[in-house]
Amino acid sequence: MKLWKKFVGTASVSVLAISLAACGEGASSGDEKTLVIGASSVPHAEILEHVKKEYEAKGYKLEIKKFNDYVLPNKTLAEKELDANYFQHEPYLKSQMAENKSYKFASAGGIHIEPIGVYSKKYKKLSDLPNGAQILMSSSVADHGRILTLLQNEGLIKLADGKTSDAQVKDVVENPKKLKFKADIEAALLPQAYKNNEGDAVLINTNYAIDNGLNPLKDAIALEGQDSPYVNLIVTREGDENEKKVQDLVDILHEKKNQDWITKEYKGAVVPVSK
Repeated sequence: MKLWKKFVGTASVSVLAISLAACGEGASSGDEKTLVIGASSVPHAEILEHVKKEYEAKGYKLEIKKFNDYVLPNKTLAEKELDANYFQHEPYLKSQMAENKSYKFASAGGIHIEPIGVYSKKYKKLSDLPNGAQILMSSSVADHGRILTLLQNEGLIKLADGKTSDAQVKDVVENPKKLKFKADIEAALLPQAYKNNEGDAVLINTNYAIDNGLNPLKDAIALEGQDSPYVNLIVTREGDENEKKVQDLVDILHEKKNQDWITKEYKGAVVPVSK
């Protein structure tokens, strides 16, 4: 059995336990001066920690709850245990609301882009991939179009006309190298699959890459362009996105000095935006 498969059950339980423990520490405050926000550990929580003093100097209190998966931050927000979360891009947000009709969320503002990368311990560049190479991908369907578009831009495949962010593996209409796609791996486990030399190439989200000691600019054999539409958002329940305590945080994150810090801290692997 491949090693990453062994990790799926235990890692999922561990992630659940960690995330639930984080949620249990506090709930949505209902206080106009306290903001309880859920965030992925890297880089989201680190970015929030960087601006925490500046935000609290305006008379607020910022409580950051860390999550290590892509499911619980929205579930916890819907259950009003958080005021906001910061971990997801717009296509994922839309897919989650489509799958969970009870989710009524809105974006309060975009903060940064994390270009997704292709990693391989066997090959130095994508053009070196052999016929029949196995490509490991996230099980998050919202990421499939992003990954497949990257591979199309690199000339490895062609998608059906009009397919971009909504593309799935079935939409691959030309595949000269007969690449094989394995798209059922939890996103958090992809760095371990790469380290274990699983597959021929692994598509890893930048937050998980950085959190596992990888430098996307140095270690990836291909990297999504910095004009990516996958902007990571501050998300609230619908109707709360314009609350002053939320917008004041967004404004601080959009300040040039803080955007410059993001660029410098992550050496260009995390790209700040102001929209």
